[in-house]
Amino acid sequence: MADDLLVIIPTRGRPQAVMSLVRAWHETGATADLLFAVDNDDPELDAYKREAAKFMKGGQVRFVFGKRLRLVGTLNAQAVKAAKKYRYLAFMGDDHRPRPAAVAWDARIRECLSGGPGIVYGNDLLQGEAMATAVAMTSDIVDTLGYMAPPALVHLCVDLCWVDWGRGMGRITYLDDMVIEHLHPANGKAVVDQGYQECNSPEQVSADSAAYYDYRNNGGLEADLDKLRKLVKEAA
Repeated sequence: MADDLLVIIPTRGRPQAVMSLVRAWHETGATADLLFAVDNDDPELDAYKREAAKFMKGGQVRFVFGKRLRLVGTLNAQAVKAAKKYRYLAFMGDDHRPRPAAVAWDARIRECLSGGPGIVYGNDLLQGEAMATAVAMTSDIVDTLGYMAPPALVHLCVDLCWVDWGRGMGRITYLDDMVIEHLHPANGKAVVDQGYQECNSPEQVSADSAAYYDYRNNGGLEADLDKLRKLVKEAA
């Protein structure tokens, strides 16, 4: 571990995103560690392995290869392990890119989270404050809940849960001038590939929407907020 902040990026079918993200790291002066989580059954697995071979083992940029668990499952598996080592954890999709600013985005994350348990997110130039499509949080949140995203979800609505957590525990910061751009078909910044087709299919939209509303309205969210509010109180 070279840093106290780890950014976890579950990725599938987009090996070209690796170097694009690494360039964004360099262009923004980021020191945060970067972990690409790749499925063993990815059709582009060989290409991902070629990308992984370009980086020193144990350095700032790392790769893990494992069973396909979909976005939430993969994120949770890596976050729970990383929470034992890192003070701060973040998620970005393989279609996010942090952009240069006077103060590096990862430095601002550390500053915002240095005061105790909390969540911070920036402007993705698509959803803005409404959704935390890329997010960072203190690792004690993951330790406390046992996950970084509600495991009933597969891919969608996770960004809504993170905002719910942060607002419910009274510890959330939105930084409009910290740009972590979302290169998405919805804003014309990406083409619709197999990954977008799968995660935005009517079946997936219906399943994740139902799971989110069940979590929010039938006690799951409140149970998690009870734990998070206790964490904030104990930290204070």
